[in-house]
Amino acid sequence: MSVVTDSPVHSSNSDDFIAFLDAELGASSPESSPDKEAENEDELESVSRIKRRKIESTEETEGSTSEGISKQNLETSIKVDVCTHPGSFGSMCIRCGQQLDGKSGVTFGYIHKGLRLHDEEISRLRNTDMKSLLCRKKLYLVLDLDHTLLNSTLLAHLSSEESHLLHQIDSLRDVSKGSLFKLEHMHMMTKLRPFVRSFLKEATEMFEMYIYTMGDRPYALEMAKLLDPQGEYFNAKVISRDDGTQKHQKGLDVVLGQESAVLILDDTEHAWLKHKDNLILMERYHFFASSCRQFGFNCKSLAELRNDEDETDGALAKILKVLKQVHCTFFDKHEDDLVNRDVRQVLSSVRSEVLSGCVIVFSRIFHGALPSLRKMAEQMGATCLAEVDPSVTHVVGTDAGTEKSWWAVKEKKFLVHPRWIEAANYFWEKQPEENFIIKKKQ
Repeated sequence: MSVVTDSPVHSSNSDDFIAFLDAELGASSPESSPDKEAENEDELESVSRIKRRKIESTEETEGSTSEGISKQNLETSIKVDVCTHPGSFGSMCIRCGQQLDGKSGVTFGYIHKGLRLHDEEISRLRNTDMKSLLCRKKLYLVLDLDHTLLNSTLLAHLSSEESHLLHQIDSLRDVSKGSLFKLEHMHMMTKLRPFVRSFLKEATEMFEMYIYTMGDRPYALEMAKLLDPQGEYFNAKVISRDDGTQKHQKGLDVVLGQESAVLILDDTEHAWLKHKDNLILMERYHFFASSCRQFGFNCKSLAELRNDEDETDGALAKILKVLKQVHCTFFDKHEDDLVNRDVRQVLSSVRSEVLSGCVIVFSRIFHGALPSLRKMAEQMGATCLAEVDPSVTHVVGTDAGTEKSWWAVKEKKFLVHPRWIEAANYFWEKQPEENFIIKKKQ
């Protein structure tokens, strides 16, 4: 067996690479027992010894019949056979089985424990995978878990007003039909976000999908089972904080996809400091009271209100429309030059249409919040001015008693709360101003 010779060099899909490793190394699942993992490593060691014996035997045979071969040809033949060590499994080269010193490259433990690929091999895999994906009219989608696709809480953290949930849990025998689950072995309850199953079913037609969470690996795998019980969407592409290369940060260096073809769906912007241009920021899903408290909200949770997001008009349903628009723009309008297309540029273009034509002036916004609010509005295509003039369409503020607010009322301009901009940013569409009007205090 040669993992690289038999698979990566000829593979055009990262799923093929994952499947090959599972088959050749005897890995039945990401949850393989320590004994099984030891067996896998022993098997690879054994195969590597056989590989080396074959190479030595071949070299001896070649040596005995090489009198008629010129020295130059022999040197060329030997050069071709020199292994470049594209990666390692444990401390052994995945191609020739040689013991390697040092640790270079990036670890892909979520694909298989101990797997490390060097930069050149990662680049090659990404390039070949990209060509395959484009032929199938697909891009990559990296999905966060908590507050994006679902919300979890420890059972001990359920409030008294949420105790009714203990009598409404769905069966774990067929998770595809439920959305609220009690995970006894983890002392946890998880609520899937409304529309998530339809979202995944439709998104998989357009994207090769990864899960990427700041939770630990056991939690990530458990959530993947709830979201994808048949293994249709993610396969082994479940990345946890244990797989990242930077503490408290997520990065695309552990994703086998070209950055120019990756979209990210996450509720936490600062987790992706190096990849903000790939990010679609999600409105957080706060089903449980512990989630509200975690982010400093002094309000009742959806569970306490015995309410939930709308299935057909909630956050995931709206974002699916955005994903379809980006996908359509990427493929339908640029079929002649797909390899050089960049989904980040497409995403920026779609975003710039949200508030196009709006001219905004800010009034008495907290100084620390103004730069980010202004940047948000400008990214969505709005023009922001320092002072009012006849071209202004919206005055954004929190106080109806300021001079600019009075001007807006007098000139029949929209006087709206900053949440109008924030809502447009989350839902990628201009929101009805009447839902965000600032009223004069009585």
